[in-house]
Order: sequence, then structure tokens, then C-alpha cells
Amino acid sequence: MSAIIGRDKEVDELKQLVQSQRAEFVAIYGRRRVGKTFLVDEALREDITFRHAGLSPVDENGKANKTKEQLLHFYHSLLLQGWKGRSRPKNWLEAFFFLEQHLQSIDTGVRQVVFIDELPWMDTPRSGFITALEAFWNGWACHRPNMMLVVCGSANSWMLDNLVNNHGGLYGRTTYEIKLTPFSLTECEQFYESRGIQLSRYDIAQANMILGGIPYYMGYFARGKSLAQNIDNLFFAPNAKLKDEFTKLFSSVFTNPDEMMRIVRYLATKRKGYTREDIAKGTHLSYNGDLSKWLKSLAASDFIVSYVPFGESARNVHFRLTDPFCLFYLKFVDGQTEMDEAFWMNNVDSQKINSWRGFAFEDLCLRHIDAIKRSLQIGGISSSQSAWAVSGDDQQEGTQIDLLISRKDNVVNMCEMKFYSEEFVVRSDYHKKLVHRTNVLQPYLSRKRVIHSTLVTTFGLTYNQYSGDFTSIVTLDNLFD
Repeated sequence: MSAIIGRDKEVDELKQLVQSQRAEFVAIYGRRRVGKTFLVDEALREDITFRHAGLSPVDENGKANKTKEQLLHFYHSLLLQGWKGRSRPKNWLEAFFFLEQHLQSIDTGVRQVVFIDELPWMDTPRSGFITALEAFWNGWACHRPNMMLVVCGSANSWMLDNLVNNHGGLYGRTTYEIKLTPFSLTECEQFYESRGIQLSRYDIAQANMILGGIPYYMGYFARGKSLAQNIDNLFFAPNAKLKDEFTKLFSSVFTNPDEMMRIVRYLATKRKGYTREDIAKGTHLSYNGDLSKWLKSLAASDFIVSYVPFGESARNVHFRLTDPFCLFYLKFVDGQTEMDEAFWMNNVDSQKINSWRGFAFEDLCLRHIDAIKRSLQIGGISSSQSAWAVSGDDQQEGTQIDLLISRKDNVVNMCEMKFYSEEFVVRSDYHKKLVHRTNVLQPYLSRKRVIHSTLVTTFGLTYNQYSGDFTSIVTLDNLFD
């Protein structure tokens, strides 16, 4: 087996399930391009008895792949893997019956692993696919102790609604679920090192701020090129590899990609996000159950998060775009008709990119909140985190805090996140800003609670008369923990 970066826990789990003495139904889901297929191939390569991958919802010409094409493709998989029948399945019930025949004919008593990739793509409208899958598992496979069914899908909401949380015939039938997440900073570092790509942690962090730790995107990086050169090749050069990825991403995951992209584009216009009512007004989509379902699907697929701002009512739910790739693409690529093929290299120190770095670093910190808590030695303390803002008025200037960690031990960490190419220096004007934020926040807290100003930055803090403003410091190296 070739070396697989990270994923040690998931590989061990799959290996243990292969050794199980009972029938197993394993659902693996996660964002598109996150490495689900690669995980199964590397962990179970020697154990797979039958494999199949659903066809993309649309072909290269934009034509929908319907039930007829999906069934034909499944039939070809059966033939290629030794099925002796010759009849084409007329429907999914018959297709899975043919699979049962094939597996029985080659059953020697050892574990049979059936791997079906991109399962949601196979569930075309009015195809009866879910009913047939239920019949396959409930009526046959679950009664065979040597059977292991592994299914993957990038449409997380489909996987959750139809398998993990199914209330019909597949209710409670999955025996194990794995949600595969993007690479952490540490795993990104290991990945680049394994490819012989030399990047500093400063640049690995920026790469994560752009690509979000998605292995497929990272795999396009070329040895001997700088971060700026690689980003230009991926997004801005002629025939750039990821120039059309945004549209492909939503078309492959959702049945209504246009509405989903409209929501995501709108959410990209405001960092702290919008309420459901705001989204309906801003996108001109109906404020009804469909919008709620679409937001739930985007959240399940890790494009957005929902949260309640600190100190506000639980009914005031906000939705915020958090997918790094989408945020980067919509800011620098989307809608550009003429692109400088060396845009990143030529603008690497521009105000626009420096401003983006500041916001993107804040999102990077939020994705590594567990590492921040470990660095603060509060990993074992119950806590919650959220953004907070208060509007100004005639009496007082407003303020915004991007990360508050509210702890059960009566401490609130007020986090300032700064992406700098050198040590951060607290000067007089910034000192006044910190004092103002503390004074504005304190009345919203009970008197038993204390505020600890916390700096999360790349290379630490320069000592001066104001450096004591921060109770604790978290550096980029801590985020690689």
C-alpha cells in the first residue's frame, strides 16, 4: 500500500471493519475532492470484491446522465468484474439482483467488500434506486456475515438524509459512518513534504487559506515552484486547472446548482454572514421551506456554517460562507473576463491581497480552533466560540470581535488574529482599540467573568510598553500542532 497522508484513524477503522465477523454497511461522506475514493482504495485495495462508481449527473456536453445511462454503466461494471449473465438490467431492482447472483457465484466464505462510489449520482429522479438499495441490503446482504458494503458520496446532505438519518427502509441500517474532513495544517505539511514540494509554514498556511486543505487541489502543486507561481498556474494561467472548478463543484454535488451558487455568491459579500430572511431578500429566492432545505444542504456539505452571534437570541441564526476555495475564487477569479496570467506573482504585496490575507487567516484560525485551545491549555475545559459585534451610536463607537472563546471557568478569551510576515507590534493606536473593545464587551458579561486578550499571529509579539495587553500568545507553529 502506498503511503497515505493523515487518515490514520480512518484507515484503522476500515481495516478493523474488514475483520469484523458480521455484515457491515459503511457510509463515507465529505466534501468533493477531499480524498474519499483514495482512502478506500488505499485501505481496502486488496479486499475489494466488486466496485462501481456512479456517473456524473451531467456529461462533458452538459447532457444529463439519466437512469438508463446509470444502469448501463452498472451493467458494464458487472461484466468487467466477471458476471456471467448477459441480460441488461431493466431497473435497479434487477441490477442489484444481478449483483447478488454474481457475489454468490464467487463466494468462498472470505470477506466480500462491495465498494460503490458516488452513490448519490445513481439516485436519478423516479429511478427507484433507494428502494432497490434497501432490498439489496435488507433482503440479502445484511444476512451474510462476510458482506461489507462501502458507499461514498460528495453530496453530504443526500448521504445523511438517505442513509445515516434515513427514516424509511434503511433506518438504522448503516453500521458505521466516516466523515472525511480536509487536511489540517500539519497534514498539509506532510503532504507537501511527501511530494518533495518545499514550502515554509508561512506559505503552507497561505496555501490552506486558498485551497482549504483539499488534497486533490494540493496535488496540482509543482516541485521547484513558489507558492505564487503555483497559485498562478492553478487559477490565472491559460487553461488553469481550477479556473472552472467552482461551477463543476456545485454541479456535481447539488441537483439545483444555480440556486446554491446564488446563495454562496451572496454570502461571500459579508464576512459575518446573513440571516435566513436577509438571504431570501438578497438572492430573491422565496423565503420558504426550500430555502431552509438548501441552507441545510450547504451546511452539511461544509460550504457554510450556521451560528448565533455571541449574546444574541437563539432565533437570530446567521449563515456564513466558510469554504476557503469558494471565498478565494469569488474574490479573485469569478466574473473576471481578462486575467493577468501572473496575477498572484505581480500583486503578491498589493493592498487587496494583504487585506484578503487578514480575513483568510481569521478563517484559518477558526478551522484550527482545537489547536488554539490546546495552545491555551484549555482543551479540557468546556467552551464555545463565536463572533460578536455591537453597533455604534451617538454615545459610543461600535466594535467587532471575530472570535470569543467563552469558557466554563469564567474566562472569555477575546482573540485578535493577525497575519504578519514578522512579529506583530502593538502600537499606541492599537492599544487604544484593545482597551475600547474590552470596555464595550465587559458590560455584556456577568461580573464573575474576566476577559483575557489573546493574540493569534504568525511569528509572535514584539516586546514593548503595550505588549502586556495580551494575556497569551498563539503562533503559527501552535496551529501546526
